[in-house]
Amino acid sequence: MRRKRVTLQHLADRLGLTIQTVSKALRGHPGMSEQTRSEVIRLARELGYWTKEQQQSFSFDRIAPFPVMQRRFVLVQTEGSLNFNRLLLEGLHERFMEFGHRVQPLLVPSGLTGEAFHEWAEARELHYADGLFIAPRMGQGDVEERLLEMKVPRMLLNFPPPEAKVDSVIWDVYEAMHQAVRHLLRLGHRRLLYVGSTAGQRGFALRWQAFCEAMGEAGLSADPAEHCTQRPAGRRWLDDFAALYASRRPSAVICGIDEETRGVYDELLRLGIDVPRECSLVAFLNEQTPELPVCSRPLLLIRATGYRAADRMLWRIANPQLPYEHIRLRGDFIGGSTTGPPTG
Repeated sequence: MRRKRVTLQHLADRLGLTIQTVSKALRGHPGMSEQTRSEVIRLARELGYWTKEQQQSFSFDRIAPFPVMQRRFVLVQTEGSLNFNRLLLEGLHERFMEFGHRVQPLLVPSGLTGEAFHEWAEARELHYADGLFIAPRMGQGDVEERLLEMKVPRMLLNFPPPEAKVDSVIWDVYEAMHQAVRHLLRLGHRRLLYVGSTAGQRGFALRWQAFCEAMGEAGLSADPAEHCTQRPAGRRWLDDFAALYASRRPSAVICGIDEETRGVYDELLRLGIDVPRECSLVAFLNEQTPELPVCSRPLLLIRATGYRAADRMLWRIANPQLPYEHIRLRGDFIGGSTTGPPTG
């Protein structure tokens, strides 16, 4: 079935729905279950159906909805970004699949600097890609800087550094931290303990900055010496956490980094702390895992970031002269089973 011949009637017949229901689903109107809405949207994308509003949007942004050539995009990542890379790739693939484009993940070797970077980039034909997506956690080296200097369309999946001449899309951990703190404050907590490194990544620093700001707005202090803001190697950081917990006796803990959540939760259990009766826990999880209880957490829109970044890449290719844009995606707060009112 050729895309230009797909109609609302085709979608309705395939799904056994009325045209009115299909139309409402594609326009986001109420009156149906989310499962029905998602089935309609999924089939529309699969068959290449576009609403009039979508076609007008593409026309305005100078993007061809039915491109005649397949583009090759590259997601450049490091081992530090692998834990959320799958979600980013899913979002990128989903959007580019609608246009017939492809995205290739590419792992940057550790310690890649200087002339070795140019040889590595040349061997993988990065200069001939239609666009580069630069994942977070590029480390302390100059890899990110060199990628940003390349003369191809680039999209930074991170908070941009100062003076960076690049578009960016990122899930908003700054807003997420305000949500986390306010959730605990509304429950009545005042003794909060923050766990998470504040160095090495711009997103790490912004998490801590937002925590301090949210605490200050509530008239509470946030002295770094009273929080676990360092990440020593091995088990030492958990020992530091246990010592701070014993001395401060917080009523709630905010774990600001995904991969540290399991360690913090297990350490609380080892200390004999009942979560959430004795201590509430908010976790910045990339996604819920079966190894943990249903955590109270801000929803980090990682997959949606990939989807939105694909849109912005096509927009940038079609509009190279327009100003750079920085987009932050904000999710809702999920109330799980790990928070409750303080008991002491």
